[in-house]
Amino acid sequence: MQLLFLGTLALFVGVTVAVPAQEKRVHHKPDLSDHVHDDAHGYQYDHEAFLGKEEAKTFDQLSPEESKERLGKIVDRIDTDKDGFISHAELHHWIKHRQRKYIEENVDKHWKEYDQNKDGKIGWIEYKNTTYGYYMDVEFDDVDDKASYKAMLTRDERRFKSADRDGDGVATREEFTAFLHPEEFDHMRDIVIQETIEDIDKNGDGKIDLQEYIGDMFTPENGENEPDWVTTEKKHFSEFRDMNKDGFLDANEVSHWILPGEVDHADNEARHLIHETDKDNDGRLSISEIMDKMDFIKVSTITDFGTLVEDHDEL
Repeated sequence: MQLLFLGTLALFVGVTVAVPAQEKRVHHKPDLSDHVHDDAHGYQYDHEAFLGKEEAKTFDQLSPEESKERLGKIVDRIDTDKDGFISHAELHHWIKHRQRKYIEENVDKHWKEYDQNKDGKIGWIEYKNTTYGYYMDVEFDDVDDKASYKAMLTRDERRFKSADRDGDGVATREEFTAFLHPEEFDHMRDIVIQETIEDIDKNGDGKIDLQEYIGDMFTPENGENEPDWVTTEKKHFSEFRDMNKDGFLDANEVSHWILPGEVDHADNEARHLIHETDKDNDGRLSISEIMDKMDFIKVSTITDFGTLVEDHDEL
């Protein structure tokens, strides 16, 4: 297997904030990468999982020499006990750390945008006016898909109220984090499930059939053959997702699919990367093992961690 190591820090939190730009809403527990985890067709999943989605973009622009130099700096930071090796525990900690950092940075970014009066809180009215103010003044008349924007407003309000645990119409930072990243909070589970079904259920029957399930992930171009992973997903739908075998996913089945509490994606990815990169099978990774794997991947898939190595307080 080629270098998977360069991918493993992608933030599986890619939940988007509700804004009129019609960003994708929560579908399921955010994965470590937006790419399909299919090593037979490339390693972008692992690349993003290791570096983080945003960092992976920058890393892809570096030369081979720059890639090795920066990767070496990352490896040094992951190796917290400085024994010259990366253990499963260190890799798992690093991936989780990058996930948390993504959420913190995302909340920071939007907090500054929506806390208009700088009182350290964000009220629903404050959020609504900042996000939809112009459109609401004209009752969405200037928007091509008027119904969609009205639905987005209704959906945002519903999510905001769920995140606002004390019901005062004002979100603390913790509550606003739950609003932006509901998949991270147990009390937001029902919202995540409801939004997932609404996003994928195209015929409005309140359930997800196989066609809708696959259609959310893959739409073939003219004459395009169905990838193997699509066939695998169809099998997963019928054999695992559809627990009562009625041909649909109901809310309970969607819950088991998108919010499996016992699954630690970061742990699974750490184990996967060590398995594929550990040449001497000693259960840990040396810098030479990591660098050796770089030869199997195009440089364009290797380097993008931006200012990561400059942030000395990150770990």
